Amino acid sequence: MADNGGDWERATLEKLAFAALKEQRRTRYWGIFFKLLTFAYLTVLVLMAMDFGAEKERRARGKHTALIEVNGVIESKGDASADNITGALQSAFKDKNTQGVVLRINSPGGSPVQAGIINDEMQRLRKLYPNIPMYAVVEDVCASGGYYIAAAADKIYVDKASIVGSIGVRMDSFGFTGAMEKLGVERRSFTAGENKDFLDPFLPLDERQVRHAQTLLDDIHRQFIDVVKKGRGGRLKDSPELFSGLFWVGAKSVELGLADGMGSVDYVAREVIKAENIVDFTRKENVAERLAKRLGAGAAGALLGGGAAPALR
Repeated sequence: MADNGGDWERATLEKLAFAALKEQRRTRYWGIFFKLLTFAYLTVLVLMAMDFGAEKERRARGKHTALIEVNGVIESKGDASADNITGALQSAFKDKNTQGVVLRINSPGGSPVQAGIINDEMQRLRKLYPNIPMYAVVEDVCASGGYYIAAAADKIYVDKASIVGSIGVRMDSFGFTGAMEKLGVERRSFTAGENKDFLDPFLPLDERQVRHAQTLLDDIHRQFIDVVKKGRGGRLKDSPELFSGLFWVGAKSVELGLADGMGSVDYVAREVIKAENIVDFTRKENVAERLAKRLGAGAAGALLGGGAAPALR
């Protein structure tokens, strides 16, 4: 009986010891968690203060040339979205120290809708602020939608080796019907609306749909041509190839009237605008916005359980 009593006491003491250890570990983990959380919070505050300080410093730099970068594909979710570019344009024109605005373009093109919104806003701001000139400076590429934007500037400057033009519209797809036949794959598609499977790559081409797609492309192309003619006016040379989708080096683009001369951002700021001090107004996500996006994406993923969201398409 005594031995049994000793075993019971030993077992109880072991349980108490393990419980105490678990509690200590739990307390330590929570302590580490809260320390990390506090560190992250303080880091965000410091970085936000740095963003605010940089913004304040920018405003205090005196008379300047405002620079806005148009980099990459023009799309709603990218850096060169209409929201980002028009927001930067508005900030640049509203700044009382802005002597001129320069858009530095390095873009192969993208969405005609996003480019159209930017072009419209550029024209509106030019009328609203007639004393502030606006120029486009092309570095490597200003093609398609990139040129759609540039056409709204007062003048376009290029490098002799820049790629300029590509005034056209395209729609890309693939056809898998031959491969499906070889593999013995049967396509099953259920739709309501005779054209709901418009240009489905797993079905043979429907000539009526092809004609309709071509009509869409032609309509957008005409809009593009009208925008370029409105922006460039009599500077354009009478060439049948201008609106064919071809592109040229910068030197040739000047000859064709697609650009006005050679020059970099520094050249335009110094020699044309006469405000050598360049201030970057390009909209960049601050720390809070980046965190919000990451947290939002994480929360959405958790809610959806990793599955795909339903869509009407």
